[in-house]
Amino acid sequence: MRVIILDSAKDVAQFAANTIIDTVNRKMRPTLGLATGSTPIEAYRAAIDAYKANRVSFAQTVTFNLDEYIGIKEEHIQSYRYFMNQHFFSHIDIPLSNTFLPSAASLNEAQLHKNAHQYEEAIKKAGGIDLQLLGIGENGHIGFNEPTSSLRSRTRIKSLSESTIEANKRFFKNGEYQPRLALTMGIETILESRQLLLLATGSKKANAVKDMVEGPLTAMCPASALQLHQDATIVIDSEAADKLVMKDYYLWCEQQRQDLE
Repeated sequence: MRVIILDSAKDVAQFAANTIIDTVNRKMRPTLGLATGSTPIEAYRAAIDAYKANRVSFAQTVTFNLDEYIGIKEEHIQSYRYFMNQHFFSHIDIPLSNTFLPSAASLNEAQLHKNAHQYEEAIKKAGGIDLQLLGIGENGHIGFNEPTSSLRSRTRIKSLSESTIEANKRFFKNGEYQPRLALTMGIETILESRQLLLLATGSKKANAVKDMVEGPLTAMCPASALQLHQDATIVIDSEAADKLVMKDYYLWCEQQRQDLE
């Protein structure tokens, strides 16, 4: 696990954008795993700027998002399809037919199970994910894999924790229906990606970051599963790194890496 500690959230976003751009430029038909939430937005903006400056084209890129709320339509302002269109897809040259999210508008359980299986098959058909972008919840979740999620889990229906529902409440109007279920890639699905890039910023993420990096491998902190991956990079700002016991060591290691390069 490579831990990179940067000065600011802006630096974290730019590092992520550069990694996305490098992956897309190196691959003939790159496949990206994407995430929603406040942390990736700035990374998407930086990637959009690079596209507008002719530094990258997404015309041959295929994307798979981590998750989608169950029970709201794609055009709903709080759906993750809407989020991705607004914050990324509509600003670059990617065909929308190359962008995939779990199909979760149905409230029929059998149909949702079928959709989850089809999502797994679509990822396999695309050749797997080259680079998976991740955030981390305050309780250590990745995607919507909440604490106690199986480390061998695949795309499936997942109940959201009370803390996740509370954290996302700010995005919904008073009295508006707020989903409590989601279709999410499983932890094993995520770990099959060839490269993982997790972003975390702000002091609220410090405890989760510490548990992920320095804690035991446990389903109580789903993000700790990244310890098992051969190419996982954790990019955090100084606030998110505040609780790390070995912070100085990670800074030293990164300096040695840069000197070698």
